Amino acid sequence: MANAVETPQAAYQTALMNCLMLMARTVEDTVNRALDAVCCRNQPVASQLANEILMVEPHINDMEMVIDDHAVYLLHLNQLPAEDIRLVVATLKITNDLERMGDLAVNIGQRVISLSQMPPVEAPAELAPMAEAVRAMVSKSLGALIFRSTVLANLVLESDDVVDRYRDQLFEHLSAGMMQNPGVVESNMQFVLATRHLERIADHATNIAEDVIFWVRGLDVRHGRGRTLATHASPGVTENSSAA
Repeated sequence: MANAVETPQAAYQTALMNCLMLMARTVEDTVNRALDAVCCRNQPVASQLANEILMVEPHINDMEMVIDDHAVYLLHLNQLPAEDIRLVVATLKITNDLERMGDLAVNIGQRVISLSQMPPVEAPAELAPMAEAVRAMVSKSLGALIFRSTVLANLVLESDDVVDRYRDQLFEHLSAGMMQNPGVVESNMQFVLATRHLERIADHATNIAEDVIFWVRGLDVRHGRGRTLATHASPGVTENSSAA
């Protein structure tokens, strides 16, 4: 029996998903390198990680452009069912968030390089737990994307406040340090900027989680709208554990 020939629409949709998954995994690896670098007390290792991030970032940009081209092609077909249209729309938004996360990883790498050129200082105690909270949000948001899981997506939405609390604690700690010791102003400002970059990565992870819920359920939960519905809907409706 001859194998069925894949239509151009199906081929482009498969390519779109494959590129999206590759970009997601690449960005997650890049963000993890940035988190390791900013929390690392071994300066040569931190600088090496920061330089690796700078080398990967152009590839992330290239992947975004390829995904956009595939998405535009699919939209031009005018034959997509509603869920597939939501997939294309969500993909265009998700790739933008992924690209921005890659940029923010580069920004963190630049903060690490700047700190390596200053007298050594102790990183604030709250930095490592904040970085781990951000790492968990990124991992869950991309897991939600890969497995079409609104359960994981909602866990991301529930974690955003934790990162915000760490941000507030870090700003207070670093500001107090600069007032008490003007000699640490330059290095503490680098940590302030790194903290801001971490918070923005968490925001983009939240955006991805919201877009997954839109794709899978057709619910727009941005700005807090509809999150209760997304959280309490029946598992059979919200969860698809098969890989996309």
